[in-house]
Amino acid sequence: MKELHSGVCAPKGFRAGGIWCGIKADSRKRDLALIYSERPCVPAAMFTTNMVKGASLLVTREHVAAGSLHAIIANSGNANTCTGDAGVKAARRTAALIADEFAIPAKSVAVASTGVIGVPLPIAAIESEISSLADSLCGDAAGHNAALEAIMTTDTRKKDGAIEIELSGVPVRIGAMTKGSGMIHPNMATMLCFITTDADISREMLEKALRRAVSHSFNRLTVDGDMSTNDMTLILANGAAGNTPITTENDDFTIFSDALESLCVSLARKMARDGEGATRLLTVAARGAADEPGAETLAKSVASSSLVKAAIFGADANWGRTLCALGHAGVDFDPEKVDVSFASRAGSVVVCKDSRAARFSEEEAKKILSEEEVEINITLGDGAGAAVVWGCDLTYDYVKINGEYRS
Repeated sequence: MKELHSGVCAPKGFRAGGIWCGIKADSRKRDLALIYSERPCVPAAMFTTNMVKGASLLVTREHVAAGSLHAIIANSGNANTCTGDAGVKAARRTAALIADEFAIPAKSVAVASTGVIGVPLPIAAIESEISSLADSLCGDAAGHNAALEAIMTTDTRKKDGAIEIELSGVPVRIGAMTKGSGMIHPNMATMLCFITTDADISREMLEKALRRAVSHSFNRLTVDGDMSTNDMTLILANGAAGNTPITTENDDFTIFSDALESLCVSLARKMARDGEGATRLLTVAARGAADEPGAETLAKSVASSSLVKAAIFGADANWGRTLCALGHAGVDFDPEKVDVSFASRAGSVVVCKDSRAARFSEEEAKKILSEEEVEINITLGDGAGAAVVWGCDLTYDYVKINGEYRS
């Protein structure tokens, strides 16, 4: 894989842009983004499993089901959730505005929103700037970056990427952007993620590749145990690369699917590192479980434990909290045969052997846990199940950010 630097604009035929339209009157940050393909795209998407869903998500789910998309419009500063029929009308109106601007069907426009829940979307602000939004489109890194900035809320870091692969000798590109720092917990997908590709691929195969990628990346990501109402991962494939169409699980499908998963894992790690108030990226690896689903559940239980996360913040080698989190995960394992080690670029230390305290240096362990990226490695037995999950520490700043979220 070759790494590229223009995100969703890296694949052929895609442009992006972003502007400020005044959704939050007290902010001058870009708050309206657009991603546009000159050609109709095959779409695939996954959405939050939260029973409370944003109006934009409801509309986008209908439009994805219709089978062809040209554009994605997304706003920050307002979730357009719990706003009743008026919210759905505003989401449909947003799609219609883009449709009119580009002379495309309204059902070919996906809509996304992120921000405060329960506040009516100021649709007039969007209406007044649609032409400016269309004019902001460009097919390079500047357009991608403008769109990315426009969907960020409490994010402090850019989370994006693009890669080039070869399918039967033809260069094919995949680009992506995500936003998300808080209200992040499986399942799916606990953020906004927009992916573009110029691959020629059938909808069935695109959906299969996306489901696999998400299950091994965004669904193994937790920041705070709260799942948002507006989360979606959406991929558009416009076929502009000219590769032989992927319609079966052949070698080209495997290459494409592996590349998509690799990109999504990279984005998931970036999201965990940018968790609200986070100072450390936490990787939890569980091995030796009876099967992969069990290993994943156990690793998630550790990564999402507030006590474990607080210990990581304090660089405290309190391995007992790891065993406690394993024990209430609801997965069978032998509680007398658990090994735990902590690792980082500063080294590795075994802190627990056969569910008993190992002899280790507290000073060395603290040095290891004080690095920006730390790992908890867990061995549960000799089963074939293994999984890796990503999270972050729990800090004072997380409480401050969310205690003042509407201020």
